Amino acid sequence: MVHAVERRGATRALVVDDERPIRLLMENELPRAGYIVTCAGSGEEALEQLRMREFDVILLDLKMPGIGGMEALRRIRDSGTSAEVVVLTGHPDVDSAIQAMKLGAYDYLTKPFKLSELEDVLRRAADRKRLQTENTALRRMVAQREPAPIMVGHSPAMASLLATVRRIAPSEASVLIQGESGTGKSLVAKAIHMASPRANGPFLVINCSGFQDPLLESELFGHEKGAFTGATSVKMGLFEVAGSGTLLLDEVGEMSSAMQAKLLQVLDTKELRRVGGTRVHRVDVRIIAATNKDLAQEVRTGRFREDLYYRLNVVSLMLPSLRERKEDISLLIEHFVKQFRVTGQKPKTVSQEAIHALADYPWPGNVRELANTIERLQILSSGDVIGLEDLPPNIRFPSGLTGGPASLQEMERLHLIRVLDHTGGKKMQAARLLGIDLKTLNSKIKRYNISL
Repeated sequence: MVHAVERRGATRALVVDDERPIRLLMENELPRAGYIVTCAGSGEEALEQLRMREFDVILLDLKMPGIGGMEALRRIRDSGTSAEVVVLTGHPDVDSAIQAMKLGAYDYLTKPFKLSELEDVLRRAADRKRLQTENTALRRMVAQREPAPIMVGHSPAMASLLATVRRIAPSEASVLIQGESGTGKSLVAKAIHMASPRANGPFLVINCSGFQDPLLESELFGHEKGAFTGATSVKMGLFEVAGSGTLLLDEVGEMSSAMQAKLLQVLDTKELRRVGGTRVHRVDVRIIAATNKDLAQEVRTGRFREDLYYRLNVVSLMLPSLRERKEDISLLIEHFVKQFRVTGQKPKTVSQEAIHALADYPWPGNVRELANTIERLQILSSGDVIGLEDLPPNIRFPSGLTGGPASLQEMERLHLIRVLDHTGGKKMQAARLLGIDLKTLNSKIKRYNISL
């Protein structure tokens, strides 16, 4: 039985002891120290509890009827739980306690023990469990190499956006960020996280368009050992790893209906089961979702669940395209020139003629395309000043091949053709130069009927 209200930061403890007075003592005393206590009177009952939910620490008596504490410890470790185990033993059984530590127990206490000693060892065990989770999150964050959230601009559109970010950051509400590809949705999500009470927790990102359903489910919810071919060990999913932090579901509009249903269930219950597992894991993470689609339209056409849409869209942000904030282009150019300065090379500047041409270009790939353009110019331009002659033809001559005004769609089509010609038809390289993902590029190639 649980004897404390579930709350963020509370330590979940499983007490396994066949002596009822010990269980009653733990049920009464440990909640005062911030523990959520569940008790089991046997090893079999403890294993059943572990099949249903996750714990941070386990207090395990070695002398019990039935399968006994030592065998229970072996099975606990085989179950894949990440809980730290503290064993209880009598004075004559110190050798057994040492053996238990070799089997993976964190520490042991001898009976009788002082309550202060017990609380101290449980606190250290819980700290170790927390540190292991944080290390896992840190490894994921380092692997993602998310940049610091530097949001450049002084246009009215950016001023309004930044004011909204400041208002919503302190809340726990889910946020839906919508905008064209390259407008900086992940940057805004990171800024919300850094200004929130969860700033000291992890900020993790997953691109939902980059995985088939089985892999996406494993990435989000984790899997147990043997859950599928190749699952050679237990893996925590991003919902667990991002605990006390923020998880960005990028391109959430690309999720299949089956994954939408599974995501909704986790958001509703704040609980999940890893792939191939039966144990319930509580999750505490703020969700930010991002998409370049009109999700309301996706709901109307039946491609996105209405209930999930309202779950994600508690607070909505619509990011302006670069065409809607042209006042910021010169600032962005200056920022990217500094950011992409080539090591050992004299700092470059951009001529006013080039800045005007860059400002007049419609930027279908938005800020990401501008950043990639400046990075290329830093590398390829020969002088200290990036001039009009250094700019790509599609920026110098934006009217297209006919010499007359061209629609935005025609300009984008011509730009795609030029970039694909430049890369020899290599779509991955072209997508990077354009500042869009491969799926978006393939969609545009199909839309504009471009032959490779």
